[in-house]
Amino acid sequence: MNILVLGGTKFVGRHIVRTAIDRNHNVTLFNRGQTNPDLFPEVEKLIGDRDGDLAPLRERAWNAVIDTCGYVPRIVRKSALTLSDFIDHYTFISTISVFASFEKAGISENDPVGTLDDEGVEEITGDTYGPLKALCEAAIQDEMPGRALIIRPGLIVGPHDPTDRFTYWIRRCAQGGDILAPAPPEQYVQFIDARDLASWTLDMIEAGQTGIYNADGPELPLTLGELLQTCCTFSEEEARLVWVDETFLLDAGISPWSQVPLWLPGSENAGAMAINCTQAIKAGLRFRPLTTTISDTLNWDRGRDRSVPMKAGLEPSREAELLELTRK
Repeated sequence: MNILVLGGTKFVGRHIVRTAIDRNHNVTLFNRGQTNPDLFPEVEKLIGDRDGDLAPLRERAWNAVIDTCGYVPRIVRKSALTLSDFIDHYTFISTISVFASFEKAGISENDPVGTLDDEGVEEITGDTYGPLKALCEAAIQDEMPGRALIIRPGLIVGPHDPTDRFTYWIRRCAQGGDILAPAPPEQYVQFIDARDLASWTLDMIEAGQTGIYNADGPELPLTLGELLQTCCTFSEEEARLVWVDETFLLDAGISPWSQVPLWLPGSENAGAMAINCTQAIKAGLRFRPLTTTISDTLNWDRGRDRSVPMKAGLEPSREAELLELTRK
């Protein structure tokens, strides 16, 4: 197949491109040429701006396009409209953040999505990110009726993850010692390896599938305790998880998700790590072993510059302060 990838050089996009190349598809990239421009020298690269010059995309034909970097509905609609007469299939990588509420477990593709009072807003914030993605989905379906595949992943993890949300725990557990962890260990967690997402996305495109799919994992329920204990098996020295309750962390001014990744306290987040992905699993979504994701991410992380602070997780000094408080 001839596949156009919008973006394609950062995290999910680079895994999708790598998978497509490995499957012998003809891949063309369209981006600004600013992020990892030396990646994939073997593919055609078109330089442009989705919010400006789309001329390189006109009068060209591809079997499919994969949109990995759409956030603003106006810009996404412009891309879809430009390409609608020249492609057969449009895949949009969206997010479970589109949903209006996470108060219940088992959210399915048919649950309500978030809305904005002013749909012309284009500033991406914690409050607008999900609704804007939902409007992007609607724009693509408007311009490409019956030809759109919408994929809604949850937390995406693995090598080249720029957020450090999952990598924090892998690095921290590998260091060993006392590790501050948010109780209860029985709380469920969900995430998907970017490579599993990429592989299944290509499977769906090759099969010509359309529709909306939640894409999160693993297939069987996994608790935070099980995840962190598995991470600790890769520890360089003895590791001990110190579980502290949410009141302790909140009273200490600790921010969920950013300072303590995968921790989402409160009834309003009860379903955030319990998304229903049955439809995607029935359509062939599969997950590699957890130990493989952890090992591969750890090996990648070990090659990074340790002088650069992580973008998520507790700073070592702050964790040490909190651990000391637990001993009093």
